[in-house]
Amino acid sequence: MSTEGKAKVVTTHVLYEMKLRGEKIAMLTGYDFSMARILDAAGIDIVLVGDSASNVMAGHESTLPITLDQMIYHAQAVVRATKRALVVVDLPFGTYQGDSKQALCSAIRIMKESGADAVKLEGGKEIIESVNRILSAGIPVMGHLGLTPQSIHKFGTYTVRARDEAEAEKLVADAHLLEEAGCFSIVLEKIPAALGEKVAHELKVPIIGIGAGSGVDGQVLVVHDMLGITHEFSPRFLRRYHNLYAEMLGAFQSYIRDVKSLSFPNEREQY
Repeated sequence: MSTEGKAKVVTTHVLYEMKLRGEKIAMLTGYDFSMARILDAAGIDIVLVGDSASNVMAGHESTLPITLDQMIYHAQAVVRATKRALVVVDLPFGTYQGDSKQALCSAIRIMKESGADAVKLEGGKEIIESVNRILSAGIPVMGHLGLTPQSIHKFGTYTVRARDEAEAEKLVADAHLLEEAGCFSIVLEKIPAALGEKVAHELKVPIIGIGAGSGVDGQVLVVHDMLGITHEFSPRFLRRYHNLYAEMLGAFQSYIRDVKSLSFPNEREQY
């Protein structure tokens, strides 16, 4: 991409135009100012302030414990760093399911207090009332279907979703429902590649995949996973672009050795 292309601010309309001309959309998670500034400088299209912060930033085993206040904190930091990318924030578990008024209040808080561009919700028909109410306030909504981590206790496993015909048909129906409601994009997580391609072909809005094959309109990964900061998690869909765990571990060990051996600070590093 040219420097001029990178300078263009990404909006929901820009994403739609990218799909129309067949340009793939690159999306990564971000949770803090320093990382988001690098992501934005690299030319990422979308920064997702994911509820995966519950795992990689706070050390929880699932995304369920993270609160709305904590999501707003992370979103504020990311928005301060971001000049070009679209910033999307996950509505955390318990802030929108079953109560559309609460969903609207949650989304409004995120938009007002963080300055983000959009929110993301997990689910289809079950949460469509919340989607509709948030959209009625003029807040852009990104959907999320397939493996929905906030529903892990219902599924009982992080295995591939929508392998059987009934679940696949429901996913396609839910995708159409979200598009008809007015969602500007949908994430599909851990589903068969053929199903991901089918949804991307049938819908006009951009479809972003994570473990949904190459036939969708864009891809998303958790930034700590693709950088190799986390190393316990190795699903098939994850490509590691670095091994920062090993590099950072080595740097920290070198610092410890230098401090203990009195080689840091040296004469040039003192006043």
